[in-house]
Amino acid sequence: MPDTPKWRQIAENLRQKIESGELGRDGQVLPSELELQDTYNASRNTIRDAVKWLVTRGLVVTRPGQGTFVVTMIDPFVTQLTDDGAGPGAESTAYASEVAAQSRKPETSVPRVEIKKADGLVAVELRLAEGTPVVSRHQQRLIDGTPWSLQTTWYSMDLVTQGAVRLIQAEEISPGVVNYIEQVLGIKQAGWRDRFQVRPPDRRETEFFHLPDDGRIAVIEIVRTGYDESGQPFRVTVTTYPADRNQFVMLAGDVPDESVLRGAAQGGTG
Repeated sequence: MPDTPKWRQIAENLRQKIESGELGRDGQVLPSELELQDTYNASRNTIRDAVKWLVTRGLVVTRPGQGTFVVTMIDPFVTQLTDDGAGPGAESTAYASEVAAQSRKPETSVPRVEIKKADGLVAVELRLAEGTPVVSRHQQRLIDGTPWSLQTTWYSMDLVTQGAVRLIQAEEISPGVVNYIEQVLGIKQAGWRDRFQVRPPDRRETEFFHLPDDGRIAVIEIVRTGYDESGQPFRVTVTTYPADRNQFVMLAGDVPDESVLRGAAQGGTG
């Protein structure tokens, strides 16, 4: 077999140093090209090929005019997919409880409330004519200080005119908007449908989640449409999660707790 190219040897050595912590794992700047050329007695192109290999594997990120930085390693958050209304599409109160239950620190921004005209997905999901007024409630979510998800929920303005006036107030609604609508208007959420898709992030998502601007880290978009007891949709929620810090687990039937399974695996006889 041919010898391993020098750039690949250098890349592997740098990878080992990054993963061991020798070069840091929290945004530390990588040595400059000149320093790496001296360290490895290699040409500029060889060093660039090695760094490019690290970039494609998500270990470092290059910022023009600033240098190359070790990517901060993020502890993924695991969201359970169940039939109790939690998980993707859940309101901020349920989200905060789920995060806190995993000994993590949740943060949610004050809702940004806007009145818009329904179009595209919102009009289709809520079965409204294009241009019908809707209320949108947008929030940013963080876990342990790291941007984790973005969520926007739309409601028909008819709900406001019927008496659910808190929908247009920029404040958290406890114990949740769905419960509030049921209490005030008697409209109960009888079920919902979730749709998942994976796509490149848009500019807003790239900036909020601090993602590389080449689109190599995708976002998971989940659209939840809630229906009342007559089968009429009354809310549509779009939540986006960056794929580098989120995992989803589907539970069905009698399933052992994951912490028990991890303990068994670590203490196995091997």
